[in-house]
Amino acid sequence: MKLKGASYMDIHKAGGGIGFTVRKTREASEEALLESFVGRLKLMARHGSTTVECKSGYGLDTETELKMLRVMEKAKALQALDISVTYCGAHSIPSGMNEREATDDVLNNQIPAVLAATAKGEVSVDNIDVFCEKGIFETGCTKEILEKGKSQGWQINFHAEELNYIGGVEMGVEVGATAVSHLEEISDAAISMMAEHKTKAVILPTTAWLLKLKPPPVRAMLDAGVVVALGTDFNPNAHCMSMLRIMNMACVEYRMTMEEALVAATLNSAASVGLAGKTGSIEPGKWADLVLMRVPSWEHCIYQMDASDAIAFVIKKGKVIYNSGK
Repeated sequence: MKLKGASYMDIHKAGGGIGFTVRKTREASEEALLESFVGRLKLMARHGSTTVECKSGYGLDTETELKMLRVMEKAKALQALDISVTYCGAHSIPSGMNEREATDDVLNNQIPAVLAATAKGEVSVDNIDVFCEKGIFETGCTKEILEKGKSQGWQINFHAEELNYIGGVEMGVEVGATAVSHLEEISDAAISMMAEHKTKAVILPTTAWLLKLKPPPVRAMLDAGVVVALGTDFNPNAHCMSMLRIMNMACVEYRMTMEEALVAATLNSAASVGLAGKTGSIEPGKWADLVLMRVPSWEHCIYQMDASDAIAFVIKKGKVIYNSGK
């Protein structure tokens, strides 16, 4: 449908997109999800990532959201990358529900179940996300969910202004969001608010490109002093595991300088999940998370369209987790 010109919402309304993935995720066993997840994390390590944010959100019911969160928790012991876990039970409106019913399910059923599983040591959550969008979770219901998560100590890191402007960023800044992602339709006033409150802007070039959306105003954000981070947005719509490719796209599509792109993909991305004090830059006291590459200069990491084949070693907390020679 996408290749024939259908929009994101056209596909969504036809039961594709998130709806299709939800059905497959509900059907999959926990063991199958864990196997595929760990395999993808290892591929991300080969592409140079040492820390990832991973979301639930393809269950949309208590049982499957918990299944995804358990998979993330188990994966921490089965591979080397650090995982910042995001609960995203409000990723879409489940079939048969309206926005109010879906919101109440998240507030009264899903979140209490996540907290109970956390108390048992079965899962852990660092961040809360909502797909704040016209016709899905609009600003009022989004605010209720985000505030509930914040009250449990979860950082707010949510979707806003991807397809339509509905004032999601302004609401998010007001409730103390750490970061807001997508932002294709952000307003000038919201850019100023994000800069003033140091709310991080997580820019996801692959999704905007694949969905043929209006490019987010990244240059305006940077010029206003917004802290801009980059991410792959790896998901069924955007199969990209390479942050090197993302940096190239950010420079070409959004007129970021190579220095800006490098900081956005490292230190600022760490800041978007509250980890800038531990990783994202080479400093005394931080984790020794390093990528060694066979390139003439660091600029070639970005100048090449995807320099992943130039990665020689990936080091996580001082230990080699990928060696291209083996």
